Amino acid sequence: QVQLVESGGGLVQAGGSLRLSCTASGIIFSINSMGWYRQAPGKQRELVAGLTPGGFTNYADSVKGRFTISRDNAKNTVYLQMNSLKPEDTAVYYCTAPFRGLPYWGQGTQVTVSP
Repeated sequence: QVQLVESGGGLVQAGGSLRLSCTASGIIFSINSMGWYRQAPGKQRELVAGLTPGGFTNYADSVKGRFTISRDNAKNTVYLQMNSLKPEDTAVYYCTAPFRGLPYWGQGTQVTVSP
């Protein structure tokens, strides 16, 4: 059974930082691509960052230079370091991983950035 558990969200002022964590179980983490998505109220879920097992990363244009995705295979955990946060980064952030051709999602963690 695949489980993804996020943590680290919260309320922060604009310009501040947060680090999200997502711990996975039920998959061979070290050979799995991992990703972070977000969904703001009234908007579609969008890709924030992705990370392949080989270390290739991709980011949404809106977060390039501010967010960094990384992984610790020993802890089965993927991170999203978010710096220089803006009010428009406010959303529920979801961790995702593919398994046997299907996407799995965590429960989400709320990030709120105040002006």
